[in-house]
Amino acid sequence: MNQYEVLYVITPELDEEANRSVQEKFAKIITDNAGEITKTDVWGKRRLAYAIDYKTEGFYVLVEFSANPELPRELERNLRNDERVMRYMVTRKEA
Repeated sequence: MNQYEVLYVITPELDEEANRSVQEKFAKIITDNAGEITKTDVWGKRRLAYAIDYKTEGFYVLVEFSANPELPRELERNLRNDERVMRYMVTRKEA
């Protein structure tokens, strides 16, 4: 199993419960596809370097996990299709 991390930015208009549901959705995708979450780091609301869809803030979440090589593609597909996610990046960590 490879080590990965995903950083995604959620739209800032969502309330705390909606933010939590987005985080749980992607955590469930990882665990349902035989991945194991090692660390979740919620950075909170931060100012963006540049405006995205006229928004200057975003809610940042960093998740470190280990998974099979097929999982990042499935995770990226779900991140891309969720309108609550403004930006995302999945990277493989060197062991």
